[in-house]
Amino acid sequence: MVCISALAFSTAGLFTKGVTAGAWEVIFWRGISAVVFTLGYALWRGSVRSEIANFRGPAIAVMLLNAAGTAAFIPAFKLTSIANVAMIWGVAPLLTALLAWLVLSERPSRRVMLGSLVAIIGVMVVVSGSIGGGTIIGDGLAFWMTLMIAGVMVVYRRWPDTPVALPNALASVILLPISLWISAPMQVVGSEVMILLGFGALFAVASVTLSMGARILPAAETALLSALETPLAPVLAFLVLSEMPTTPSMIGGTMIMVALVGSQMKR
Repeated sequence: MVCISALAFSTAGLFTKGVTAGAWEVIFWRGISAVVFTLGYALWRGSVRSEIANFRGPAIAVMLLNAAGTAAFIPAFKLTSIANVAMIWGVAPLLTALLAWLVLSERPSRRVMLGSLVAIIGVMVVVSGSIGGGTIIGDGLAFWMTLMIAGVMVVYRRWPDTPVALPNALASVILLPISLWISAPMQVVGSEVMILLGFGALFAVASVTLSMGARILPAAETALLSALETPLAPVLAFLVLSEMPTTPSMIGGTMIMVALVGSQMKR
């Protein structure tokens, strides 16, 4: 499930950069579709009542963390390269492992910690290529998004009965009035609206499968598997948008992937 989520998330940059609509206009139309598909999933499973009944503190935390993450995730693609966003997402294992250690006393293995350390160094290499290049804000937003999603994975690990569909749907709902206030989603051309609605459906699948996987796996392992997006997104960006990663992005990304593979190897 986590791998499916990574595959779906790896297309986010294509949808965001492939349209002329602004970041918050993307968030609006993506959110509309995500709400419909996520609630449709809950209705199909017959879990709406149980999700409402279990909508307590942890579910509220997931809702707010997801909303804060999305509010940074989409603008990040407009302000920096797809490769940089994907590479920075590779630091999720370190952040998740540290949060799980602090909050859950879930001590990660030495292998995971070493891999996470290498990953954070790789991210620093990636970001170094943005200094003075005007994309550092986008890199910062990508890091914030990563921190928020790491928090989501820790919440689900600590409270595995936390609802999945409702918090994800409401996270999108929260952002709708903000989008209407600071952007003009109704002025987006019809063809792009259809593309963004498709993005929302795919995003809903990614969010739900990530949350379900986080219930089962250790938090750090969930983050490591979800970071499979790291190599996929830049490849798709090059093939579809002809966006070539910078040298620091490629060097840092290689370090991150080595860390991810090494962290998952069994002795």
